Order: sequence, then structure tokens, then C-alpha cells
Amino acid sequence: MSKTHEIKVTKRELQRKGASRRLRTAGVIPAIVYGGNAEPVAISLDHNEIWLAQQNEWFYASILDLNLDGQVQKVLLRDMQRHPFKQLIMHLDFLRVNENEKLTASVPLHFINEDTSPAGKAADVVVAHELKEVAISCLPKDLPESIEVDLGELKAGDVVYLSDIKLPKGVEIPALALGKDHDDAIVTAKHGKQDAADAEEAAAE
Repeated sequence: MSKTHEIKVTKRELQRKGASRRLRTAGVIPAIVYGGNAEPVAISLDHNEIWLAQQNEWFYASILDLNLDGQVQKVLLRDMQRHPFKQLIMHLDFLRVNENEKLTASVPLHFINEDTSPAGKAADVVVAHELKEVAISCLPKDLPESIEVDLGELKAGDVVYLSDIKLPKGVEIPALALGKDHDDAIVTAKHGKQDAADAEEAAAE
């Protein structure tokens, strides 16, 4: 079952030109909540609180409880705008979720036991993580913060595909319903010489 994390927010009334800039100067992030059967609502959040929260994976791949004056709305983060070179979050977009409807979200993949696998122990084998996250579909209550991929048996020459992932109960990978062409590789284990040869072949093409 997915964990939830509560964040206190304030309704944002002032939206004239320059209002967002003044909010950011005051250490506040402007944001919007949309979706569902309700009108979009402009809100603001404490920058320091969100700066700490966004350093955790759960901020991107978990149901968030936005607490507005005691009323909680369940949402997913859909977009984050950052300053190009300052440590500033410029704007956030949140999507309301219906607890009875499936949602789609990208969650991080956590690779475990790679170092103790035959491929991980071999000095001449290169293990490459082709994907670091996967798009899934599930009910909000089943949304995992991450999905583990056990590489304990990985050997040289092996390829791990999306279809090899052991998914939590209630979780699906929509891409797999589209056919074998969408069963992407997520991990490959190649001998170093083979990897170099593949790179030379790709360069020649």
C-alpha cells in the first residue's frame, strides 16, 4: 500500500503580473492544483519545506496530501519548474487523484544484489541500467514509491526486460499490453570487449 505524505498549502488569491515573483522573493512557491471534477486552484507552498521534500523519491512518485485549511486533497506531482542555475523551485503543478480510478505514474527502479551477482563480481563484465524508472498503472492505494529489481542471478550475456519485473499487487505496466516490441530492456550485462565492439559497430552505422 502506498504511503501518503502531508504538505500544508495556502490558497493564493493574488495572481496579477509580478505576484509569483513576489511570492518567490518571500520564500514561497506558487503552484496550481487541477484535474478531477473541480476547478483549478492556485496555491502557495513554503519553499524550504518543499526543497527538503523534493530531495526524496516519494515526492515524485507518491500520493501527496495537500492540506488546505484542514481540507485534504490527494494529488500527484505532475510538473516542477526549477531556476536554471539557482537552487530555486519556480512553480509546481499537482493533479488531483480519484481513489477509485486507476492512475498512471512513473516510479523509480531500485536495483538490488547487483554487486553479489555473477555479473557484478566479474571484472570484465559491464552492467548497464538502460532504464531508471518505469511507467505503471494502478489505483492510488497501490502506488509504490519504487519497484525493486533483483539482479542477484545476473550473468554475463543476460538481459533483463520489463516483463521480468516482479510487480507489487495491483500494479501493471501498460507498455506490456502493446506487444513484445514494447518489452524494453532495463538491464544488460556484457563483457567489456563485447561492449566496445557494439560501440564501434554503432559508430560505423
